[in-house]
Amino acid sequence: MQIGIVGLGRMGGNIAVRLTRHGHDVVVYDRDPSAVEKIVARAEGGRATGASGEADLASKLQGPKKVVWLMLPAGDITEQAVKTFGDLFGKGDILIDGGNSYYKDDLRRAAALAEKGIDYVDVGTSGGVWGLERGYCMMYGGTPAAASHIDPILSALAPGKGDVPVTPGRDKESLDPRAEQGYLHCGPAGSGHFVKMVHNGIEYGMMQAFAEGFDVMKSKDSPLLPENERFPLNMADIAEVWRRGSVVSSWLLDLTAEAMAKNGELSEFSGQVQDSGEGRWTIEAAIEESVPVPVMTAALFTRFRSRTGNNYAEKVLSAMRFGFGGHVEQKK
Repeated sequence: MQIGIVGLGRMGGNIAVRLTRHGHDVVVYDRDPSAVEKIVARAEGGRATGASGEADLASKLQGPKKVVWLMLPAGDITEQAVKTFGDLFGKGDILIDGGNSYYKDDLRRAAALAEKGIDYVDVGTSGGVWGLERGYCMMYGGTPAAASHIDPILSALAPGKGDVPVTPGRDKESLDPRAEQGYLHCGPAGSGHFVKMVHNGIEYGMMQAFAEGFDVMKSKDSPLLPENERFPLNMADIAEVWRRGSVVSSWLLDLTAEAMAKNGELSEFSGQVQDSGEGRWTIEAAIEESVPVPVMTAALFTRFRSRTGNNYAEKVLSAMRFGFGGHVEQKK
């Protein structure tokens, strides 16, 4: 299957390469020509073709349905790309937003494109910089017909069952077998990004709990405590032992252990933790629904506070964000 990829950053470029490894052809475009050259060179079996712009990319797509995947930052740049392809595409074509757009923007875009007969699919994509090898967990929304058409693309990007044990009771007809493969059609347009938004809100809370726990343990050697109550604990060793059979074992803990093994003090991180928007949107949705989310709210507010002064906990957060997504702290 052939697909266009716009935006060849940390995730977009790897998505393009992974698709070529699974036998799909990609036409790729990025505002940075060198990024296009690098992906064409990395692609498997010469399956990537570079494009000089959106119109050039659209012209190079063959077949009855043109499909383009946008992997761009949420906001104006994605908004403009949707408008551009809305003008370039025709009835039956499919436009995918695989970034972290706000789900209410998806509702508006899908309605506008539907008037032209263009299908809009929102794909919440999780996997960060590791997705090329591990695959991407995807939550997507759109019409059943559009979802069915792009299934070969999503199947190739998904991690598959791997060695994750089968969940007992999943043999019911009401449960979607694609979920076991790591991708799921959540419902109409907007639902994919909504589920991914909440996923990231949960991520904030999980990361914060780890960060605070390690901070409490590191501070156990504080001179503020009675001498006989001080423990000089090794954070790297604790993170490692928790990976082995503990109920809190997880990929986030794996990344934390890796960062601490390199430098237990995490001195390369300032602890100024950014937020990419999904945490705020999740809390806004919770307010609209009158659902209490105290953990996620506190986690978001802690990120705000980290930019005015921080401690070891925020360095742990920074280490995890760099580990799974390659997020580099913003310099003052």
